[in-house]
Amino acid sequence: MFGLETDIFILLSLCLFAACAFEFVNGFHDTANAVATVIYTNSLKPNVAVVWSGICNFVGVLLGGIGVAMGIVNLLPVELLVDQNVYHSIAMVLALLLSAIIWNLGTWYFGLPSSSSHTLIGSILGVGLAFSTMASAKTGGGVNWEEASKIGKALLLSPLIGFSLAIILMYLLRKLVNNKALFKEPKKNTPPPAWIRGVLIATCTGVSFFHGSNDGQKGVGLIMLILIGITPAHFALNNNIDPTTMRGNITQISTVVNRIDTVGLSSADRVRLGQTKAELVNLQMLLNHPLEDNTFKREDRLQIRRDLLLINNNVKKLIESEEVNLSTADIDTLTANLNEKKGLRRFTDYAPFWVILMIALSLGLGTMVGWKRIVVTIGEKIGKQHLTYAQGASAELVAATTIALATFYKAPVSTTHMLSSGIAGSMVASRGIKNLQGGTVRNIALAWIMTLPVSIMLSFTLYIFFRWLL
Repeated sequence: MFGLETDIFILLSLCLFAACAFEFVNGFHDTANAVATVIYTNSLKPNVAVVWSGICNFVGVLLGGIGVAMGIVNLLPVELLVDQNVYHSIAMVLALLLSAIIWNLGTWYFGLPSSSSHTLIGSILGVGLAFSTMASAKTGGGVNWEEASKIGKALLLSPLIGFSLAIILMYLLRKLVNNKALFKEPKKNTPPPAWIRGVLIATCTGVSFFHGSNDGQKGVGLIMLILIGITPAHFALNNNIDPTTMRGNITQISTVVNRIDTVGLSSADRVRLGQTKAELVNLQMLLNHPLEDNTFKREDRLQIRRDLLLINNNVKKLIESEEVNLSTADIDTLTANLNEKKGLRRFTDYAPFWVILMIALSLGLGTMVGWKRIVVTIGEKIGKQHLTYAQGASAELVAATTIALATFYKAPVSTTHMLSSGIAGSMVASRGIKNLQGGTVRNIALAWIMTLPVSIMLSFTLYIFFRWLL
């Protein structure tokens, strides 16, 4: 495969298997978020619910795009992703995968609705921090903190949003819907009225689909980290695009960048501007090298990826700087020539279809098993009363809508925390804060707080160990 040595091929296969295993665990760990309400309201039989949820997750991955996936990839510094030592890349991948799987399985075993998103991102941050302690890292180069802060805000705010919106939605339902059956506990083994059942199944479908479109992309990002790190000659760039089309982007970016007046610029902006000009010149030189089968030479691809990522990062910061004098037309030109559709990022921000399909299958199949532990927690242990139709529909609708918006804006959020906080909000809206089971809420909150530091420490330690071992 890709002309790799036997030991590297075995390690690559192990890493790909571990990534699929993570997504499989993610499937049965997070399935409860989608199916708990339809099961506890008797809208669907458990086996039917999990199979339907699995299918929707599968479709969600296929149609979800790769914006969130690239956010995961871009958490790590450029120099870590273009490390010439393949064993360092293998150490990175094994550390973040094993730490994520260990925490996910542990919380699943104890029935805690912990976030796979928090776990994965914590694991990536741990690897980045461990890398920053090594001599090969540049100052502050262990983590892309700008990207990490954006993701962190999305993960931290999403439960608060879910909790608040569920309360508001329950209030509106009570005011606008004159149907007492909607707010009563379901009768045992009796399906709800047809229209209520339709709403609950629709919201379950929405959560499942958007869970696939958001969480599935994290798996795609994982696979791309593996492929870029271990087989960069094949996956550092999208080799299906004609490299010569890059020249137009470089020319237009260079024209704007060379017009920037350095007078009045901060020292940081001067450095960025100088680096950008140097990277553009270097990229143009590499483009002048002879092509192989209408693609870049293998030995040039890592350098080209590095140049593209640095140009993208530096130009974005120059655009955002108040000291850089750019017209609206100049900003539009730079933005258009950087984006993932027709700009430079189309060469770096991509995922082969077979990667997306592999993750879709892993998540879809994982969704169909192991769901019962966390379903019980969500359905019975968050609130002191049985889940009503209105509570189930409110929590699911809030979760589906918020996850859909997060995916649109390329932000990874926690499906687990969105739904469990939504159910908590719906319980509070019914009978106040006393309607929550304190023990369960404390455990969920503790898992929410502990996931990031634990996964960071696990992956930090494992990365140091694997670097020493390999």
